[in-house]
Amino acid sequence: MSAISSAWKGAAAFVLLLNAFCQPVHAAVEAAAGQPDVLPAERIVASSEPFSLSTSLLPDGPLRTKWQGVTRAIEAETKIIAECRTNPATCGSPAALRFLGIVQAAAARSGLARLGEVNRAINLAIRPVSDLTQYGTDDYWSSPLATLTSGAGDCEDYAIAKLVALHEAGVAHDDLRLVILRDTATNDDHAVLAARFDGRWRILDNRTLVMIEDSEPRKEQPLIAIDAEGVKRFEQSVPAIALARQDIIPAIRATVSVETSGFDALALALVL
Repeated sequence: MSAISSAWKGAAAFVLLLNAFCQPVHAAVEAAAGQPDVLPAERIVASSEPFSLSTSLLPDGPLRTKWQGVTRAIEAETKIIAECRTNPATCGSPAALRFLGIVQAAAARSGLARLGEVNRAINLAIRPVSDLTQYGTDDYWSSPLATLTSGAGDCEDYAIAKLVALHEAGVAHDDLRLVILRDTATNDDHAVLAARFDGRWRILDNRTLVMIEDSEPRKEQPLIAIDAEGVKRFEQSVPAIALARQDIIPAIRATVSVETSGFDALALALVL
């Protein structure tokens, strides 16, 4: 992305235990990550977010519309899940019963074990298939019961199912983020779930059963975070003087490429 400076280049690669499909660069993500700042500076949220990066709430756009559609589907499924939890014998949704089994197993655990239970169970419950193969479209986000009914999905589908399962198992919305990352080498996007426990964020990835902390080196650049408040863009590292002068941030982002070093970015900020 020419509009965002890279803070994660040259990091060590993941140990991959599971392989899964995830679409290349999504047009909606590209548009969202490149949107200009239209919100006041006070809407930027700092420090408590994954990767120790600030976030800013995005206005209307393709990615926000896509997430709103998934949210409506999740709300409808929540009613089915509640009914099946109350009366499992009369539940007409095998997917809901399977989902409840995952939730109940996770709820019986605590701390990192709860996160690990959901990560493992969802990873093993879903077969990796591209959206193009399954739905005939480049980018489709599926709700948890729809994903479990088909038994297949790509990275966003895994992450969405984990988000809902962990919340059903007792994890607060504020401790969960659906995160979209960009591989700086291939320019491909990948979705994961970030879950916070004891003040530290863990990354739940469909490609591995191992949960790593967000502070560990990685080759992907975090672009988008989605939580109960909505769709947000990660604000990449920029000099403190630029943060103090919000009026020049759009100019910096429009000029500094991912190849620009931290020193060059600082020099540009000082010139501006």
